[in-house]
Amino acid sequence: MSRGFVKEDDQEKIPIVPPRAFLPEGEINYVTQAGMDELLAERESLVLERESLNIADEYEKWVAQKFINAKIFLLDNRIDSAVVINLEDQPQNEIRFGATVTLKIEETNKIKTFQIVGVDEADVSKGKISFLSPLATVLTNKKVGDKAVLKRDNKDILFEVLKIEYI
Repeated sequence: MSRGFVKEDDQEKIPIVPPRAFLPEGEINYVTQAGMDELLAERESLVLERESLNIADEYEKWVAQKFINAKIFLLDNRIDSAVVINLEDQPQNEIRFGATVTLKIEETNKIKTFQIVGVDEADVSKGKISFLSPLATVLTNKKVGDKAVLKRDNKDILFEVLKIEYI
């Protein structure tokens, strides 16, 4: 029978799972140990959520399980591709993946601190930026005292590296 003659209520609900943070094809999925721990904790949380679903309607329960399974599938792919970077192995005097960097914004003299982390760990509100972000890209390989220019459409932003830590 043509799908045109099927009632809308009879069609399967296919849950739309939001994608994980963007990681370009072929890019290595670097994570800190803290980031890997967060991914594993997220997986455990999803498994517990799936096991504790308390939905009486079997179809609705099936839909909810499919949604959680899809999230776990995407998460497992991210975990399987993760390369944990040991921060102690990074050159302590240069900005690399995992560095916590204190910067001075030249124009305003404001001081900002960021940690360069994996795409799933990135959260600007927590001071964590992705290693793929434009700021992390211009900071990579810089040392204390070096300046970095972040090119913007309307004007460039000049940063001075004040401190580099791997914590």
